[in-house]
Amino acid sequence: MKYDIFLSDFDGTLVRADGKVSEQNKRAIAAYRAAGGVFVVVTGRTLTSARSRLNELGIREGLVVAFQGATIADVATGKLLKDGGFSSGDALKAIRVLESEGVHIHVYTVTDFYSNRDDEGLKIYERVCGIKAQVVDGEPISDFAERNRLRIVKILAMVDKKERNGLNERVCAALGKGYYVTRSAEYFVEILPEGENKGTAVDYLSEYYRVPRGRIAAIGDNYNDLPMLERAGGKFAVANAESPLKEIATVVPSNEDDGVAAALKYALSEEI
Repeated sequence: MKYDIFLSDFDGTLVRADGKVSEQNKRAIAAYRAAGGVFVVVTGRTLTSARSRLNELGIREGLVVAFQGATIADVATGKLLKDGGFSSGDALKAIRVLESEGVHIHVYTVTDFYSNRDDEGLKIYERVCGIKAQVVDGEPISDFAERNRLRIVKILAMVDKKERNGLNERVCAALGKGYYVTRSAEYFVEILPEGENKGTAVDYLSEYYRVPRGRIAAIGDNYNDLPMLERAGGKFAVANAESPLKEIATVVPSNEDDGVAAALKYALSEEI
């Protein structure tokens, strides 16, 4: 086995556009784990959403990484091993920057999430992720967060895909140091505290399992996966990935064509 740990992004990588994981990917995960490999889902989704999908992969123990690496938990119990998040002031600053842009905003705690809009975009998001938002109406969501002293893990903006890159640049400029601003799905700009990303999750898992980073592989599709690929020894990108990932990784078939299964075959071999 070339890689003892295999880290996989979820949406756009392991999951097809229809929201399902293919049988071939499931079989490849089972084969890799049966050979002694550790398979870990590393996602921007909430912990609740991520854990709800692991059973179908046959994963009932081990660790799961959620919120872009800010949260790491035990699969079986949900116990938090890593519990990152914003200070109150930093979170409120980020939310208010998004409010000034007039965009659809999500605010996440470890267990709950809140939205400033109840629209079709929210309904689609809830359906895909299998979680329900509390809609904040009648006051700015920043005021709601401050009044309720929310301990915020992640903040997300939903925008038209044509607006995503521009919003990402403006938010980065407005917030400056102390924040990690990234793009995930075509419609999402996500904000976390600086240092909370999928790359630091690689370091955490390396230490936890006592496996050097050179024997950890990772696969992804979007900008939020770049820190993970940069830190991992084995770097894979699905064919539908953003160009910066494909420039540094071995490119495998798309998420629609079982790219994770192909990468896992490499991980089990000694040659690429």
